[in-house]
Amino acid sequence: MVGYIITYSRQALKDKDKLQNTHLYNKAKDIVNIIKQNPFQNPPPYEKLSGDLQGLFSRRINHKHRIWYSVDTQNKTVRVIRMWSHYE
Repeated sequence: MVGYIITYSRQALKDKDKLQNTHLYNKAKDIVNIIKQNPFQNPPPYEKLSGDLQGLFSRRINHKHRIWYSVDTQNKTVRVIRMWSHYE
């Protein structure tokens, strides 16, 4: 099966650097690998976001941190928007 191409926003790249200095990095990397294969795979669960973030999806890294992403099914690409706290 051909997966999706992952791209990162500038903010997601900064968040990725933050994660590399924490115990959460491997879990985040595992989630990105799942998203790369199938961004709609369940489990682990994903959420459709609403309001200002409508059209995005998120998956929990832990209670505080999430990965936010958008999916272009036609071009088979996923854009990771954030990889840090959604409470900021």
